[in-house]
Amino acid sequence: MGVVFAKTQKGHDEIATKAGGLSPRVRRILIFVDGKRSVEELRSMLLADDLQHTLGMLEEEGYIEFHDLKASPQAATSPVPAALPSITAFGDLPAEPDPVRLQMARNFMTNTLNAFVGSLGTSGLLDRIDKSDGHQALRDLYDEWYHAIVMSRDGKREAESLRAKLLNVI
Repeated sequence: MGVVFAKTQKGHDEIATKAGGLSPRVRRILIFVDGKRSVEELRSMLLADDLQHTLGMLEEEGYIEFHDLKASPQAATSPVPAALPSITAFGDLPAEPDPVRLQMARNFMTNTLNAFVGSLGTSGLLDRIDKSDGHQALRDLYDEWYHAIVMSRDGKREAESLRAKLLNVI
């Protein structure tokens, strides 16, 4: 069925009071999270280019949490299994630096910036990506890379797919 999220108490409070200051678009996505709809169903209903990123942000800020539909009501209050990663989480850093994966991640970030944004506005970021000396250094540049991609017209359409591909190698 896919990943399903439910609102936390903080999420319900946000819907009732608007105290968290979420943007109308993010708040709308939060409203649709009901503990029954999978991420795929939400994607088809909301047509949000950055749905996965937004859900990840809502999860990290405590508005939503993973919801196990198969669990009993008592089990639904138990913590999420350790094997289930956050949808925004990086994989574990390799024990030994992997120069091939590191170069793949560098190339992917550079090529997507050049293709979707252009080198004119991102030359500083491109230089930092090129000079990064490890996986953690590239991960530190991830948010800036993603923001640049999402801010471009064509990149916004492909952002979620590009993001998933990069997370596989970074």
